[in-house]
Amino acid sequence: MKAFKKELKAMKKGTEKPKVIEDTFSFADAVQGVKPMEQDKIVPNKKVALEKKKQLAGVKHLKGSKQVAASFSFSDMYQAVLPQEGPMRYCREGVPTHVLKQLRRGDYSPEFLLDLHGMTREMAKTEIASLIYTARKESVDCVSIMHGFGQGVLKNALPHYLIQHPHVNAFHQAPLEYGGQAALLVLLDVPTPEYKR
Repeated sequence: MKAFKKELKAMKKGTEKPKVIEDTFSFADAVQGVKPMEQDKIVPNKKVALEKKKQLAGVKHLKGSKQVAASFSFSDMYQAVLPQEGPMRYCREGVPTHVLKQLRRGDYSPEFLLDLHGMTREMAKTEIASLIYTARKESVDCVSIMHGFGQGVLKNALPHYLIQHPHVNAFHQAPLEYGGQAALLVLLDVPTPEYKR
């Protein structure tokens, strides 16, 4: 340790130069007799890589197609002829009218409930389309949509939106237990599962 300190002091003073050991040993001498390694990389199959890319693209497209299927373009310009007296009701042509009585009495119980309180028209349209898509996918034929009272914007627009959708068979003002005048019970056209065909 003392010798090291002396060398350090001498270096600082610049009087004594550190001893340089010359290497006469080269790299070529160090690696003499070493065998080169064989290539161990695996080259990926390009066909498999392309197939994976196609599958991933298909999944992305499928997600996009689900969103397209769940969306439905409701028009604010369409104004259907609705009854002026009595509760709000509608029955699509070709659907027996006694389903309106069944909806009014509460014979159908909704499995899904959509609450539109606090939503704008655009948000409500998106939610209604998603509700109908999900209900049909889950084979649910009756849903309840609560529009509330408020200023009556959604209450007035909702029937016109529902009439435009091709999978809405009928709707009626909900019985008291499902929301009364602040909600509609909607009967949907649900596809028959394959195992029941």
